Amino acid sequence: MTSRHSQEDSPTSRPEARYTIQTLLVAVVVTIIVTVLALEMSGRIDHSGDDAGAPIGQFTAAHVKPGADEIRMSPKPSELHGVCEDGFLAIASDADPNFFGILLDYKNRGVRCGPSSRPSAAAPPQSEEAASGSASGESSE
Repeated sequence: MTSRHSQEDSPTSRPEARYTIQTLLVAVVVTIIVTVLALEMSGRIDHSGDDAGAPIGQFTAAHVKPGADEIRMSPKPSELHGVCEDGFLAIASDADPNFFGILLDYKNRGVRCGPSSRPSAAAPPQSEEAASGSASGESSE
């Protein structure tokens, strides 16, 4: 005997308690906000406000051999130019006057420029005794 009452009680006829898409989206947004706030308050998010030590470009040096006719490089002009600033080579932008940085070598030493920047060819080579003294931590500077 089938009655109308038994059909209403069946699992397919009852509306399920589902979450709406709006509720799920709100839960995701709230979760992200709470996570970012928790990471910020615990100090796990690092805000680097000091751009002084940030690298602003990567440069390659082309070795110039005596008597070489041509250096392989792009014919397209760069938007950067080099200037001598306080005895060190600096790179500046042609388009942005605020873009300016001193050129450093792989050990973070400034690259010198100017009339006395190139070591003279007449300078005597360093002796083995001086080289071994600087290797052991003794410096003449």
